[in-house]
Amino acid sequence: MIIADTPDKINAFRLLSLKGALKLETVGLKRRGKSALSIVKEEFGFKGNVHKVYDQYVAYLKEVGILVGSTR
Repeated sequence: MIIADTPDKINAFRLLSLKGALKLETVGLKRRGKSALSIVKEEFGFKGNVHKVYDQYVAYLKEVGILVGSTR
């Protein structure tokens, strides 16, 4: 079990959850409210369609050390 008990860990969990939601949007799943795509674009300033933004977001997560290894 992993415990997110610090602000940094909570933020990392939030960013990883956003990555999961964005991945689901790449295959066509939709959610109520604001889409993960619009949230990521707004917060990080990425441009493009959902697949391009997903790739940019994964690269960002790897760069800051939140995500390790390959994902697809």
